[in-house]
Amino acid sequence: MDAKQLKLDEAEGQTKNYRTPGIVLIIIGLIALFGQFLAQLNLGFLVLPGLGLGFLLWGILSREAGFLIPGGILSGIGLGVIMMDRFGGAEDSALSGAVFMLSFAAGWGLITLLSAVVTDETQWWPLIPGGIMAFIGGALLIGEPALAVLEFLGRIWPVALILVGGYLIWRQRR
Repeated sequence: MDAKQLKLDEAEGQTKNYRTPGIVLIIIGLIALFGQFLAQLNLGFLVLPGLGLGFLLWGILSREAGFLIPGGILSGIGLGVIMMDRFGGAEDSALSGAVFMLSFAAGWGLITLLSAVVTDETQWWPLIPGGIMAFIGGALLIGEPALAVLEFLGRIWPVALILVGGYLIWRQRR
């Protein structure tokens, strides 16, 4: 931003706070820099959760949901990687997949939770992908009967889209 734009913003009473984004960018840069060294120490799995926590911190301090979204997603993926490494062995791929999907779903749920706590408007939509991932993770944990239901739903989901689309058209005509 140039000095002229900054003066315009100040003249309109909209002095912007660049401290929070500056701090978060420094944290992200430090994580990326030290991530190179952490990989050599087999600690590279901390990079994604670190980035996620940076975005979450940014969202909390700025009270903007936009930063909570990548924070929740990266934190959920990072937690999934850590949980798979610690608890889901390579010998049991269903357990590893379930652990990852449930961790990733938790990250989506975190977006809704933190947006309700720190912003003016609760973001409910992340519960949709999070719920789907939690359902898939639960099905992987339960095993064959739940996987059969999941396979059936995988075949008929286009019917739901057709029905919703038809309803929207019917509703518009009324």
